[in-house]
Amino acid sequence: MIPLDPIPRPIDHLAVRGQPDAPALIDRTGAMSFAELDAATGAVARALLDRGLVAGDRVATWLPKTRLACIMPLAAARAGLVHVPVNPALRHGQVAHILHDSGATLLVTQPMRAATLERDDVPHDCPVIQEDALPRNGAALPLSSGDPEKLAAILYTSGSTGRPKGVMLSHANLWLGAIAVAHYLRLAPEDRVLAVLPLSFDYGQNQLFSTWAAGGAVMPLDYLAPRDVVKAVARLGATTLAGVPPLWTQLLEIEWEDAGNNLRRLTNSGGALTPRMVRNLRSHFPQADLYAMYGLTEAFRSTWLDPALIDANPDAIGRAIPFADVMVVRPDGQRAIAGEPGELVHAGPLVAHGYWRDAERTAARFRPAPDFAAAGGTAVWSGDTVVEGEDGLLRFVGRDDEMIKTAGNRLSPQEIEEAILSGEEAREAVVVGVPDDRLGQAIVAVVAGDPMQEQALLRRLRTDLPSFMQPARYVWHATLPRNANGKLDRAAIRAEVLR
Repeated sequence: MIPLDPIPRPIDHLAVRGQPDAPALIDRTGAMSFAELDAATGAVARALLDRGLVAGDRVATWLPKTRLACIMPLAAARAGLVHVPVNPALRHGQVAHILHDSGATLLVTQPMRAATLERDDVPHDCPVIQEDALPRNGAALPLSSGDPEKLAAILYTSGSTGRPKGVMLSHANLWLGAIAVAHYLRLAPEDRVLAVLPLSFDYGQNQLFSTWAAGGAVMPLDYLAPRDVVKAVARLGATTLAGVPPLWTQLLEIEWEDAGNNLRRLTNSGGALTPRMVRNLRSHFPQADLYAMYGLTEAFRSTWLDPALIDANPDAIGRAIPFADVMVVRPDGQRAIAGEPGELVHAGPLVAHGYWRDAERTAARFRPAPDFAAAGGTAVWSGDTVVEGEDGLLRFVGRDDEMIKTAGNRLSPQEIEEAILSGEEAREAVVVGVPDDRLGQAIVAVVAGDPMQEQALLRRLRTDLPSFMQPARYVWHATLPRNANGKLDRAAIRAEVLR
């Protein structure tokens, strides 16, 4: 277990965390050692400055998980630039918004992607270059020595409400997030982490950083089908696999046989695990520790649940991660008592520096920490409702803007979703409140599965849920839509229901 060193460093120093000859990156072209990672980071940094970029310029990458995509977060930082990773699943209109909003001064991509961009998608002063225009060998910049509080990256959220907004992250945010996760996941130099999540996603990017912080090797994978993940786990001997609930749903439908025998840990964020999913993951991978986590891009990660507690507490999101000051706050600003719902508020050095060029939304989400906060300063007010139990574990209730108010009751969609998914009738579910003259809101369940199972589901829920929590209507699909980060696209589902 790596020590919890609270002193942040420039993020490019991760390139020298491992033994020089130990593998840092393993892909289809072979292994790249930490010494080679450091040299490549310095060479790409030098090449960026040779193009006339200056400190603080934003460099966008729109790439799959190529070697350059993995190196660029360190190389841009070493050159004093700000990295803007663009999800490769996005289309030109979304990419255009990110390029213009961030004021990108360079876009690094591939010919096929560049060909999809229209005339006005790219700012006039933002050249578009291919990734091979940045050599990974040659003259190199040494390790940087800048202020860790300087801006290192802008990560754009998936835009579930309005256009994507850029979250500003400092070197310190990224560094301490890497150290914290490497520590509580107990990552070690011998670990091989299969990186299947988008590198534009804070969870996906941290897989690079936390693995390198521990001196381990990252194995980036772009996959077309869930079966590709199973094959890669077996072929590469992965010890760690991270996912979001929709991915786990797909992976649990596949026959693994002995493919996952080397897995030591499974990690989940980006949505709550259901008790049924916990049971199935524990059954499929009994030798692997299962880490449930909760986070938000504005503070990276807030809580984690010790694997030793998950069987008895499958509904919990755990306790604060290292360096995080997490609290439950009542509407009057006071600390909630055990069992009392309140807003999750996160203070401390993992809190981002606000939204890029968006003072209004920054002021709404980033506000002074409560007087009783240990960390003080600015906190992220998440908008998520949680409850802290007598056991000290936090449990997610729902987002304030997703709570359903029906017949005088304030209900969590997640609670109804978990009830639906506790049986075998549906694979996935999203519950939405729709306007209703009589009830205020009526409950609509959008589910993935066979509509022939609806009567069986209705019969079971009559026993499992009180009448005021029963969905008034079910909408069945073969699959539910996902956003660019692989999460269920709740905004699109809600829009469809409300149409």
